[in-house]
Amino acid sequence: MKYGHFDDLNKEYVIDTPRTPLPWINYLGTNGFFSLISNTSGGYCFYKDAKNRRILRYRYNNIPADNGGRYFYINDNGDCWTHSYMPMKKELDFYECRHGMGYTKITGERNGIRIEQTAFVPVDDNCEIHRIKVTNTSGGSKNINLFSFVEFCLWNAQDDMLNYQRNLNTGEVEIDGNTIYHKTEYRERRNHYAFYSVNTQISGFDTDRDTFLGAFNGLDNPDSVINGSSGNSVASGWYPIASHRIDISLNAGESCEYIFVLGYIENENDEKFESLNVINKTKAKKMIARYESSAQCDAELDKLKSYWDNLLSVFTLESNDEKLNRMVNIWNPYQCMVTFNMSRSASYYESGIGRGMGFRDSNQDLLGFVHQIPERARERIVDIASTQFEDGSAYHQYQPLTKQGNNEIGSGFNDDPLWLILGTVAYIKETGDYGILDEQVPFDCDKNNTATLLEHLNRSFGHVINNLGPHGLPLIGRADWNDCLNLNCFSEIPDESFQITGDDDGKIAESVLIAGMFVYIGREFARLYKALGNDEMYENVSYEIKKMTEAVLEHGYDGEWFIRAYDANGNKVGSNECDEGKIFIESNGFCVMAGIGKEDGKAQKALDSVKKYLECEYGIVLNYPPYSRYRLELGEISSYPPGYKENAGVFCHNNPWVMIGEAAMGNGERAFELYKKIAPAYLEDISEIHRTEPYVYSQMIAGRDAVRAGEAKNSWLTGTAAWNYYTVSQYLLGIRPDFDGLIIEPCISKGISEFKITRKFRGTIYNISVKNIGEGTVKITADNGVVNGTTVSSDAEICNVEVVM
Repeated sequence: MKYGHFDDLNKEYVIDTPRTPLPWINYLGTNGFFSLISNTSGGYCFYKDAKNRRILRYRYNNIPADNGGRYFYINDNGDCWTHSYMPMKKELDFYECRHGMGYTKITGERNGIRIEQTAFVPVDDNCEIHRIKVTNTSGGSKNINLFSFVEFCLWNAQDDMLNYQRNLNTGEVEIDGNTIYHKTEYRERRNHYAFYSVNTQISGFDTDRDTFLGAFNGLDNPDSVINGSSGNSVASGWYPIASHRIDISLNAGESCEYIFVLGYIENENDEKFESLNVINKTKAKKMIARYESSAQCDAELDKLKSYWDNLLSVFTLESNDEKLNRMVNIWNPYQCMVTFNMSRSASYYESGIGRGMGFRDSNQDLLGFVHQIPERARERIVDIASTQFEDGSAYHQYQPLTKQGNNEIGSGFNDDPLWLILGTVAYIKETGDYGILDEQVPFDCDKNNTATLLEHLNRSFGHVINNLGPHGLPLIGRADWNDCLNLNCFSEIPDESFQITGDDDGKIAESVLIAGMFVYIGREFARLYKALGNDEMYENVSYEIKKMTEAVLEHGYDGEWFIRAYDANGNKVGSNECDEGKIFIESNGFCVMAGIGKEDGKAQKALDSVKKYLECEYGIVLNYPPYSRYRLELGEISSYPPGYKENAGVFCHNNPWVMIGEAAMGNGERAFELYKKIAPAYLEDISEIHRTEPYVYSQMIAGRDAVRAGEAKNSWLTGTAAWNYYTVSQYLLGIRPDFDGLIIEPCISKGISEFKITRKFRGTIYNISVKNIGEGTVKITADNGVVNGTTVSSDAEICNVEVVM
């Protein structure tokens, strides 16, 4: 069942009903100011840090779930409703939501009044624009009241939910004409405030939530709207809001338009006030003036569209599969950019409070966006590396506002260091910028203790070598990529964190996944040294890779597949010897990606076992059989009901590892078959089962053992976005940046018989035409370029490449 459709020409997903299975959202913002907005105008916004600079209040675990946002109420002679359906939930004569690239348009019509809302964040400004067009379609005259509404968060989203005895006394506002200023705590340590303005004279306002709503009322039944009259309330403590009332008279067929600006302003400490406790509004008034007219808004929207058109033009595909085209050209790279901005911090499943930027997460995200904004990828690499410790380990997370490591989570996730190598190599392959390796980068953000980025990478590689277990395999520490495989935890106390409880220095528990990563990423590291002309380090790195490969084949292979780990008692995890959790996806995917066992058939046998035991209708489950009871020695993975999350759910993040493995083995049909099982555009027809947005990936789909198999959770902010884009663009379509040029090695279904790719790479536009007529060799010819095997390089402005498979 569908709830909308793709509009590929306009790069939009069009939602036809407000009653989607879950809130279907979009992200607004490209730089410092970011917003989440649902198809019913729910959500919130923040400046840089969703925890420490939250502008609008949003309550997770609310009933209904998506309750709170930027609402526009209509009182049409006593008929009160909201064009976005929520929160009043009155039936609409027409409804449509268009989620586009950095903007959302919501249209609702009832009883002859049509409201069109266009929401976006300008490319270079710290504000959210809501352009509201009101049209009288009734055939007669109309006199209506329009009410705006937002509820301010008291800045720190965690404290906002906890410290009521203080917070209910701190709320402060100022009203200046048609602008409402939120200045809570501005009198003390804060140098920032927010405001909400509209570009017309207002008939009334409210800044106190209780006055606006009335006693015992919710957002679906506010007194001011029902009565058609604002209270002109001035918040003093309690719950500050911003609501404007505009009285509108329209003749038949007539329209009017209003521009609402929700902005964020910072002032220098010596310029905070105009007079005693009166905030300096100079910057705010300049910002408001930039969006006073529809023409100004149109110009900013055009600028926003050009911004996205430019980003999405770096890699484009023309094929006979429209679903593949829309994933590759629009939605997958768009999601990759959102994960670049957010990491895992703020979605409808991540509150923006508990997690900042992830060391592992942000490095993996680089794989998906580095070709679009390499200059910001460079900055991100340095930020990530700055949280590393001298021994090569790293903070697992850091805060985006301060860029300081998160002490609450700390270190000890032993896969983390390797991801820095992979992210950095991806950047150098894309740009050819070896100079980044000479950058002086702090350890633990201490500017007095620095080393070159290349030395940071050496420490990352060395951290694995210096932390090996009894079988010569890497120690797992607190966890590896699978945060829920906690082999050193042994937690029996409720509310303990599986990730930070126990002994992260355990010397027994080993990870075959990290071993596979070490070989796969280590080979890239060795090739980097070869490109640098350092043969000694190339040999040293290659020697360690050889040793690790031998250790995996001797101690990490179980006859039919690669085992997952050894626990703290030295017992195998993910082995045929186990009664549950006999086989896992992660180690098999990465070890085959690394080429371990390729020559003697072990790799192919592992892929065959994945297909036999792990594959289901909705993708490849993480492990089989699921754990039916809590296993003290394994930790959180066994705490989930069978079929959910890490306990035999379809983790969309690591399905691509198997796809890459299949492509590396030359199995293009199989790789593409697996790709289509989890790519959102191919799941649109089962949206009532899948439930999350059909235009972006989710972290997890409930596996075959789940009560609600096929249901997805945790959409948008997941490494799934980067890994699937990396897989489809570089391995299935086979256009892979390398140190000396573009590698062209397609490996995809024969059903994609011909395709064309435009790839911008190091100043050259490569127009690549591929004829996929069979398996075997690849023949490549290029004008204005040099072909070396399957690598093409050119210094020309345009290079046309012909490929026959």
